Amino acid sequence: MDLRQMQFVVAVAEEGGFSAAARRLHVVQSAVSGTVRLLERELGVKLFDRTTHRVSLTLAGEAFLPAARATLQTAEQARAAVGVVKGELCGEIRVGVMQGLYAGLDQALASLRERHPGLVVKLRQAQATDVQQGVRDGALDVALVALDREQQRGLSTRLLSQEEFVVVTASSCRLPRGRSVTFAEVAALPLVDFPMGWAIRQSVDRAFRTALVERSTTFEVNDVLAATDLVRHDLGVCILPESLAGRFPDLAIRRFAAHAPIWRVMVVRPRGEVSAAVAALLQHIK
Repeated sequence: MDLRQMQFVVAVAEEGGFSAAARRLHVVQSAVSGTVRLLERELGVKLFDRTTHRVSLTLAGEAFLPAARATLQTAEQARAAVGVVKGELCGEIRVGVMQGLYAGLDQALASLRERHPGLVVKLRQAQATDVQQGVRDGALDVALVALDREQQRGLSTRLLSQEEFVVVTASSCRLPRGRSVTFAEVAALPLVDFPMGWAIRQSVDRAFRTALVERSTTFEVNDVLAATDLVRHDLGVCILPESLAGRFPDLAIRRFAAHAPIWRVMVVRPRGEVSAAVAALLQHIK
């Protein structure tokens, strides 16, 4: 058994198939499937159940995956340790990020690249719950995400920013100008919302429940740009963190009169020691 075999198994498990794993690893699919089959023969068990439409881990595969990840991480730390002695950092960092939060990483990644050009940063965009689980499972080294207190358990967290949500509307929207709006006024309008599991959706749902106001979703989209485009055409209003709403200056912003949802962005990682490469990135995230 070697590191390459483990790397292939981890890629298949995380990408959900051999073709996607091959694209990620920049090899042909036959190399991935052949390597995994050889490892399965060596171990005497099947690591994946293969059907026409999906590939899933067997019980043996589920037991193998965290150990393989840990081994690959240890090997990466060993390479990084040698790099530190040589005065340079190399290897890769796996960073999870929610949609809309890339801007929070721009400056950090630029500074990291300037200081340590040998590092490779792999960004993985996903919804908050998936990013959180990726950090817990070891699939991600660090993440930029919005989490509530319950979701922070077992993770090392650092608050980066805190701000209010606002209501984003077209300039022609009939919400009153010049004053704050209530949850009841917003609920009376078509609402552009995000899917369940999105951190924005969780915060908005909680705020309406706290305000004892029922509301319904008119449009549900999984992309911030799509949401703001619907708003731009006056098909609905959308509730977004103020800094994210500010990226669309052609749209109007209304504040809540009271009890506005709060958007807390954190950098999260597993508890315990981190590699020199991850430590370097954390130093640059402000």
